[in-house]
Amino acid sequence: MKKFNTPPYQQSSLIQRVRTLFLIGLMVLAAGCSTIRFSYNHGDTLLYWWLNAYLDLDSDQSDWVKKDIDKLFQWHRSTQLRDYAGLLGKMQRQLADGNVTQDELLGDYRDIKARTELLAFKALPDLADLAMSIKPDQIEQMEKKFAKNNNDYRKKFISGSVEDRQKEHFKKTMEQFNLWFGSFSREQEAQLRKLSDARPLDDEVFLQERILRQKKIVATLRRIQQEKLNKEQTMSAVHGLLRDFFDRMEAPERKAFYDSYVDSTSKFIVAAVKLTTPEQKAHAQKRMQGWIDDLNALAAGK
Repeated sequence: MKKFNTPPYQQSSLIQRVRTLFLIGLMVLAAGCSTIRFSYNHGDTLLYWWLNAYLDLDSDQSDWVKKDIDKLFQWHRSTQLRDYAGLLGKMQRQLADGNVTQDELLGDYRDIKARTELLAFKALPDLADLAMSIKPDQIEQMEKKFAKNNNDYRKKFISGSVEDRQKEHFKKTMEQFNLWFGSFSREQEAQLRKLSDARPLDDEVFLQERILRQKKIVATLRRIQQEKLNKEQTMSAVHGLLRDFFDRMEAPERKAFYDSYVDSTSKFIVAAVKLTTPEQKAHAQKRMQGWIDDLNALAAGK
């Protein structure tokens, strides 16, 4: 990316809720697509489009942003993908044992979180350049995009009845379960729906947290732009912002909430796995092997 003064930091919209584990983490482990290889090979373009939707990059920015995204993907491909394959292999073995435990799930969660942090902080130097290049009208564009996304979230997860909201959550859950285990019987879906509905509807809290993150991002970008921070100062500012995002689950005012959320979600997943048949577990094993093969092929440059 455009070089200014010194070393690392991070960006702007890209931190949008640090979900910015980037699309990479999502594509590789959450695997919303059945073929990781296809998605990953187009990931640089998808990441650029996503970033551009928040900032409306100008022609100069577009040129070096694309180059830096390409460099990030090259690093990720050559250093991280075999580790992701190893993690999926561990999950395969856990499933093969037939009795996945909550402790195992939480261990997998910690592994993924560590990989996410590594990716985010690896991107800091280039993202610092991006943050320093952002103009006031681009910050306004980001705020509009945040507002639109928040309105969409309210319509989907907050404005409806309890029944509608539970139905939406269950729909998203079943999309993931079907991806991993194949189709479920009506009886299984009925049991899963009961388990899903028993979880608390915490959408209002998640929206509050989302808006808080957005405000911090915008305030940091405005400070960088108005005070004309140099690269070292910018890196420090955004490093603190990222650290705050990653550590948010330990914040005194939210720790109890997030601990409860992680506990209830992991217990739900364990219960759901126990409901699956040997055939469904075999389907998941085969699915994971396909992803492992894809990851190893990608790591080999294929």
